[in-house]
Amino acid sequence: MRLALDEAALAVRGGDVPVGAVLLSPDGTTVLAAGHNEREATGDPTAHAEVLAIRRAAALLGQWRLTGCTLVVTLEPCTMCAGALVQSRVDRVVYGARDEKAGAAGSLWDVVRDRRLNHRPEVVEGVLAEDCARLLTEFFRAR
Repeated sequence: MRLALDEAALAVRGGDVPVGAVLLSPDGTTVLAAGHNEREATGDPTAHAEVLAIRRAAALLGQWRLTGCTLVVTLEPCTMCAGALVQSRVDRVVYGARDEKAGAAGSLWDVVRDRRLNHRPEVVEGVLAEDCARLLTEFFRAR
């Protein structure tokens, strides 16, 4: 999560909400890809940290299935990102701060654990939650 927090800090430089993500190899020892929000920097509404990390890991591995991998992200994924996690077959999502307004991994919705879907990643929440929430609070207070 500390690596994801470092990545989140990079988002602020581009004027983006500080959310960072890292995608780990199946054995958990290698960072395959990282990303931070780049919506403002790129003008791309899909440029969320999770989606960017998933795209980069898939490109690195040369396949869309990220079976066995873990995505670590500072903020609970939104519906788009939760869908990307399901579609990419990521096995586990670990997040820091809950997102009561738009979270889709247990807070507002629970897309990733919806029994109607054919893939349901394990969810681990609350890892360094206070640090993750503080970064977001400081960003929005400064605005």
